[in-house]
Amino acid sequence: MIFKYKEDDFLSLSGIQHYAYCPRQWALIHIEQQWKENLRTKEGRQLHERVDNPSFFESRGNILIARSVPIASYKLGLYGVSDIIEFHNNKKSGVTLPGRNGTWKPIPIEYKRGKPKENIFDDVQLCAQAICLEEMLGCKISHGYFYYGQIRHRHKVLLNKNLRDIVNDLSGQMHKLFDVNHTPETDRKLKNCRNCSLFDICVPKLKKKKFKIESYINQFIEE
Repeated sequence: MIFKYKEDDFLSLSGIQHYAYCPRQWALIHIEQQWKENLRTKEGRQLHERVDNPSFFESRGNILIARSVPIASYKLGLYGVSDIIEFHNNKKSGVTLPGRNGTWKPIPIEYKRGKPKENIFDDVQLCAQAICLEEMLGCKISHGYFYYGQIRHRHKVLLNKNLRDIVNDLSGQMHKLFDVNHTPETDRKLKNCRNCSLFDICVPKLKKKKFKIESYINQFIEE
């Protein structure tokens, strides 16, 4: 199989959610290395800390649970960590696991604060994780789950062709911007901007206002 990217080209998988939310936000974080935590990101980080334990592996009946699993895809050029992967014992289909009998079907589970959203900002991240697992394990994953901290139960996401196409397109756009080291301007979608942890750093109003340095100097002299 011919892969599109090399390991040196890999970008953070978590960034695909940032990019879907706002390409400028993604660039500020992943190209310019800027980050500012707000209440939402703090709550999300605390939720992750409760489940991220790389040494933890447990068995519950016919289900094996692995936590904080490193994943990567040469097709997408992304790498990251899956919060939880459940391996369900399945005699008809699945993958073999070292030291385990039978075959096991992997299902990715991601932890998020809040509740299910009407947009696909979360879904693309889960789908990207599934694509990584499919590539690594040589299997097919039809769905995954989010566990949302606000509602405290799972939300199922179908990983259909449309969602997969969006993930492929977004990852390609991320690589193009990263390669040219470009931070795009924002369309200033008010709802997204208000909830953005980088609102003060982004200062989108200043990006919209264009002026010449000559005008600025003349104004300073006049004053």
